Order: sequence, then structure tokens, then C-alpha cells
Amino acid sequence: MEVRGSVPHDQAPAPGPYEGVWRFTAPAVDSSVPQVRHGVRALVADLAVPIDEDILYGLLVIVSELVTNAVKHAAVLSPELGVEVAVGPDWIRVAVEDQHPYRPKALETDHGRTGGRGLLLVKTITTEAGGSCDIAQTATGGKVIWAALPLRPPAR
Repeated sequence: MEVRGSVPHDQAPAPGPYEGVWRFTAPAVDSSVPQVRHGVRALVADLAVPIDEDILYGLLVIVSELVTNAVKHAAVLSPELGVEVAVGPDWIRVAVEDQHPYRPKALETDHGRTGGRGLLLVKTITTEAGGSCDIAQTATGGKVIWAALPLRPPAR
């Protein structure tokens, strides 16, 4: 049976050499923030992902914010966090998973506070790049926060 609009497997384009999914874990400690960020940067470079420099910079800020949030707010219930990087033909997605059940919300700008706006920053960077982000419950009761960005900025 053929589904209308499908491409037969033998005619589907081969994935690019940089496409795939990579997963790793990190301890929920402060030193993991730069280590994960550098690991993601090295993975993107090693794979020769054709990503715009500004998009890569935004992605690395997002990685730092998501790992920082997991370290600061979930470490008590989640001593280890999972990181996933998925790359498609024209997008890249990063996700950070922990075992804490609390689902944070992006706070609005409050110029009197010096912190607490990491998810707002993630949401802003993602939206401006033309991507998407969300939070999902995991089967084990924790959460995964992810952001997907295009490899190239949207045409303006």
C-alpha cells in the first residue's frame, strides 16, 4: 500500500552527512554548563553542520540557559541530566531532560530582578530565529525542555 504523497524508500533522498541524533548525560553541577555548551559546539563543528554563525550563537546561549536551569532547579531530584542534539536537513534541536516534575514558565521582564528570565531568553531567541520551543512531561515524571532552530535565519 502506498500513502498518497509518500516517497518510496528506494527513492528517498539520503540524509546529509551531518544529520542524526546524539545523546549524552552530564551531572547536575555548575561545571556541566560550560562543558555541555563546548560539547555541543564541538559536535556541530565535527559534523560540519551548515549552520549560520548567529543561529549557532543563539543555540549555545539556549544550551547554557537550559542546563543552568536544570542544575539550579532540578538537581535535588535529578543528579544527572540528559542532553540531546538532533540535526535535520535544515534544522537543529537541543533538548535538556531532568527528573524534576516542576514545569517552569517563562517569566516576563522585571528590571528589578537579576535572574529568573532564562526561559524568556530561550523563547525570545527561538522565536526571533524562526524556531520553536516547548516543555514536555517525560514517561518517568520528569520533563524535557527543547528548542529547535533553523540552520539559516528566516528571509526578511
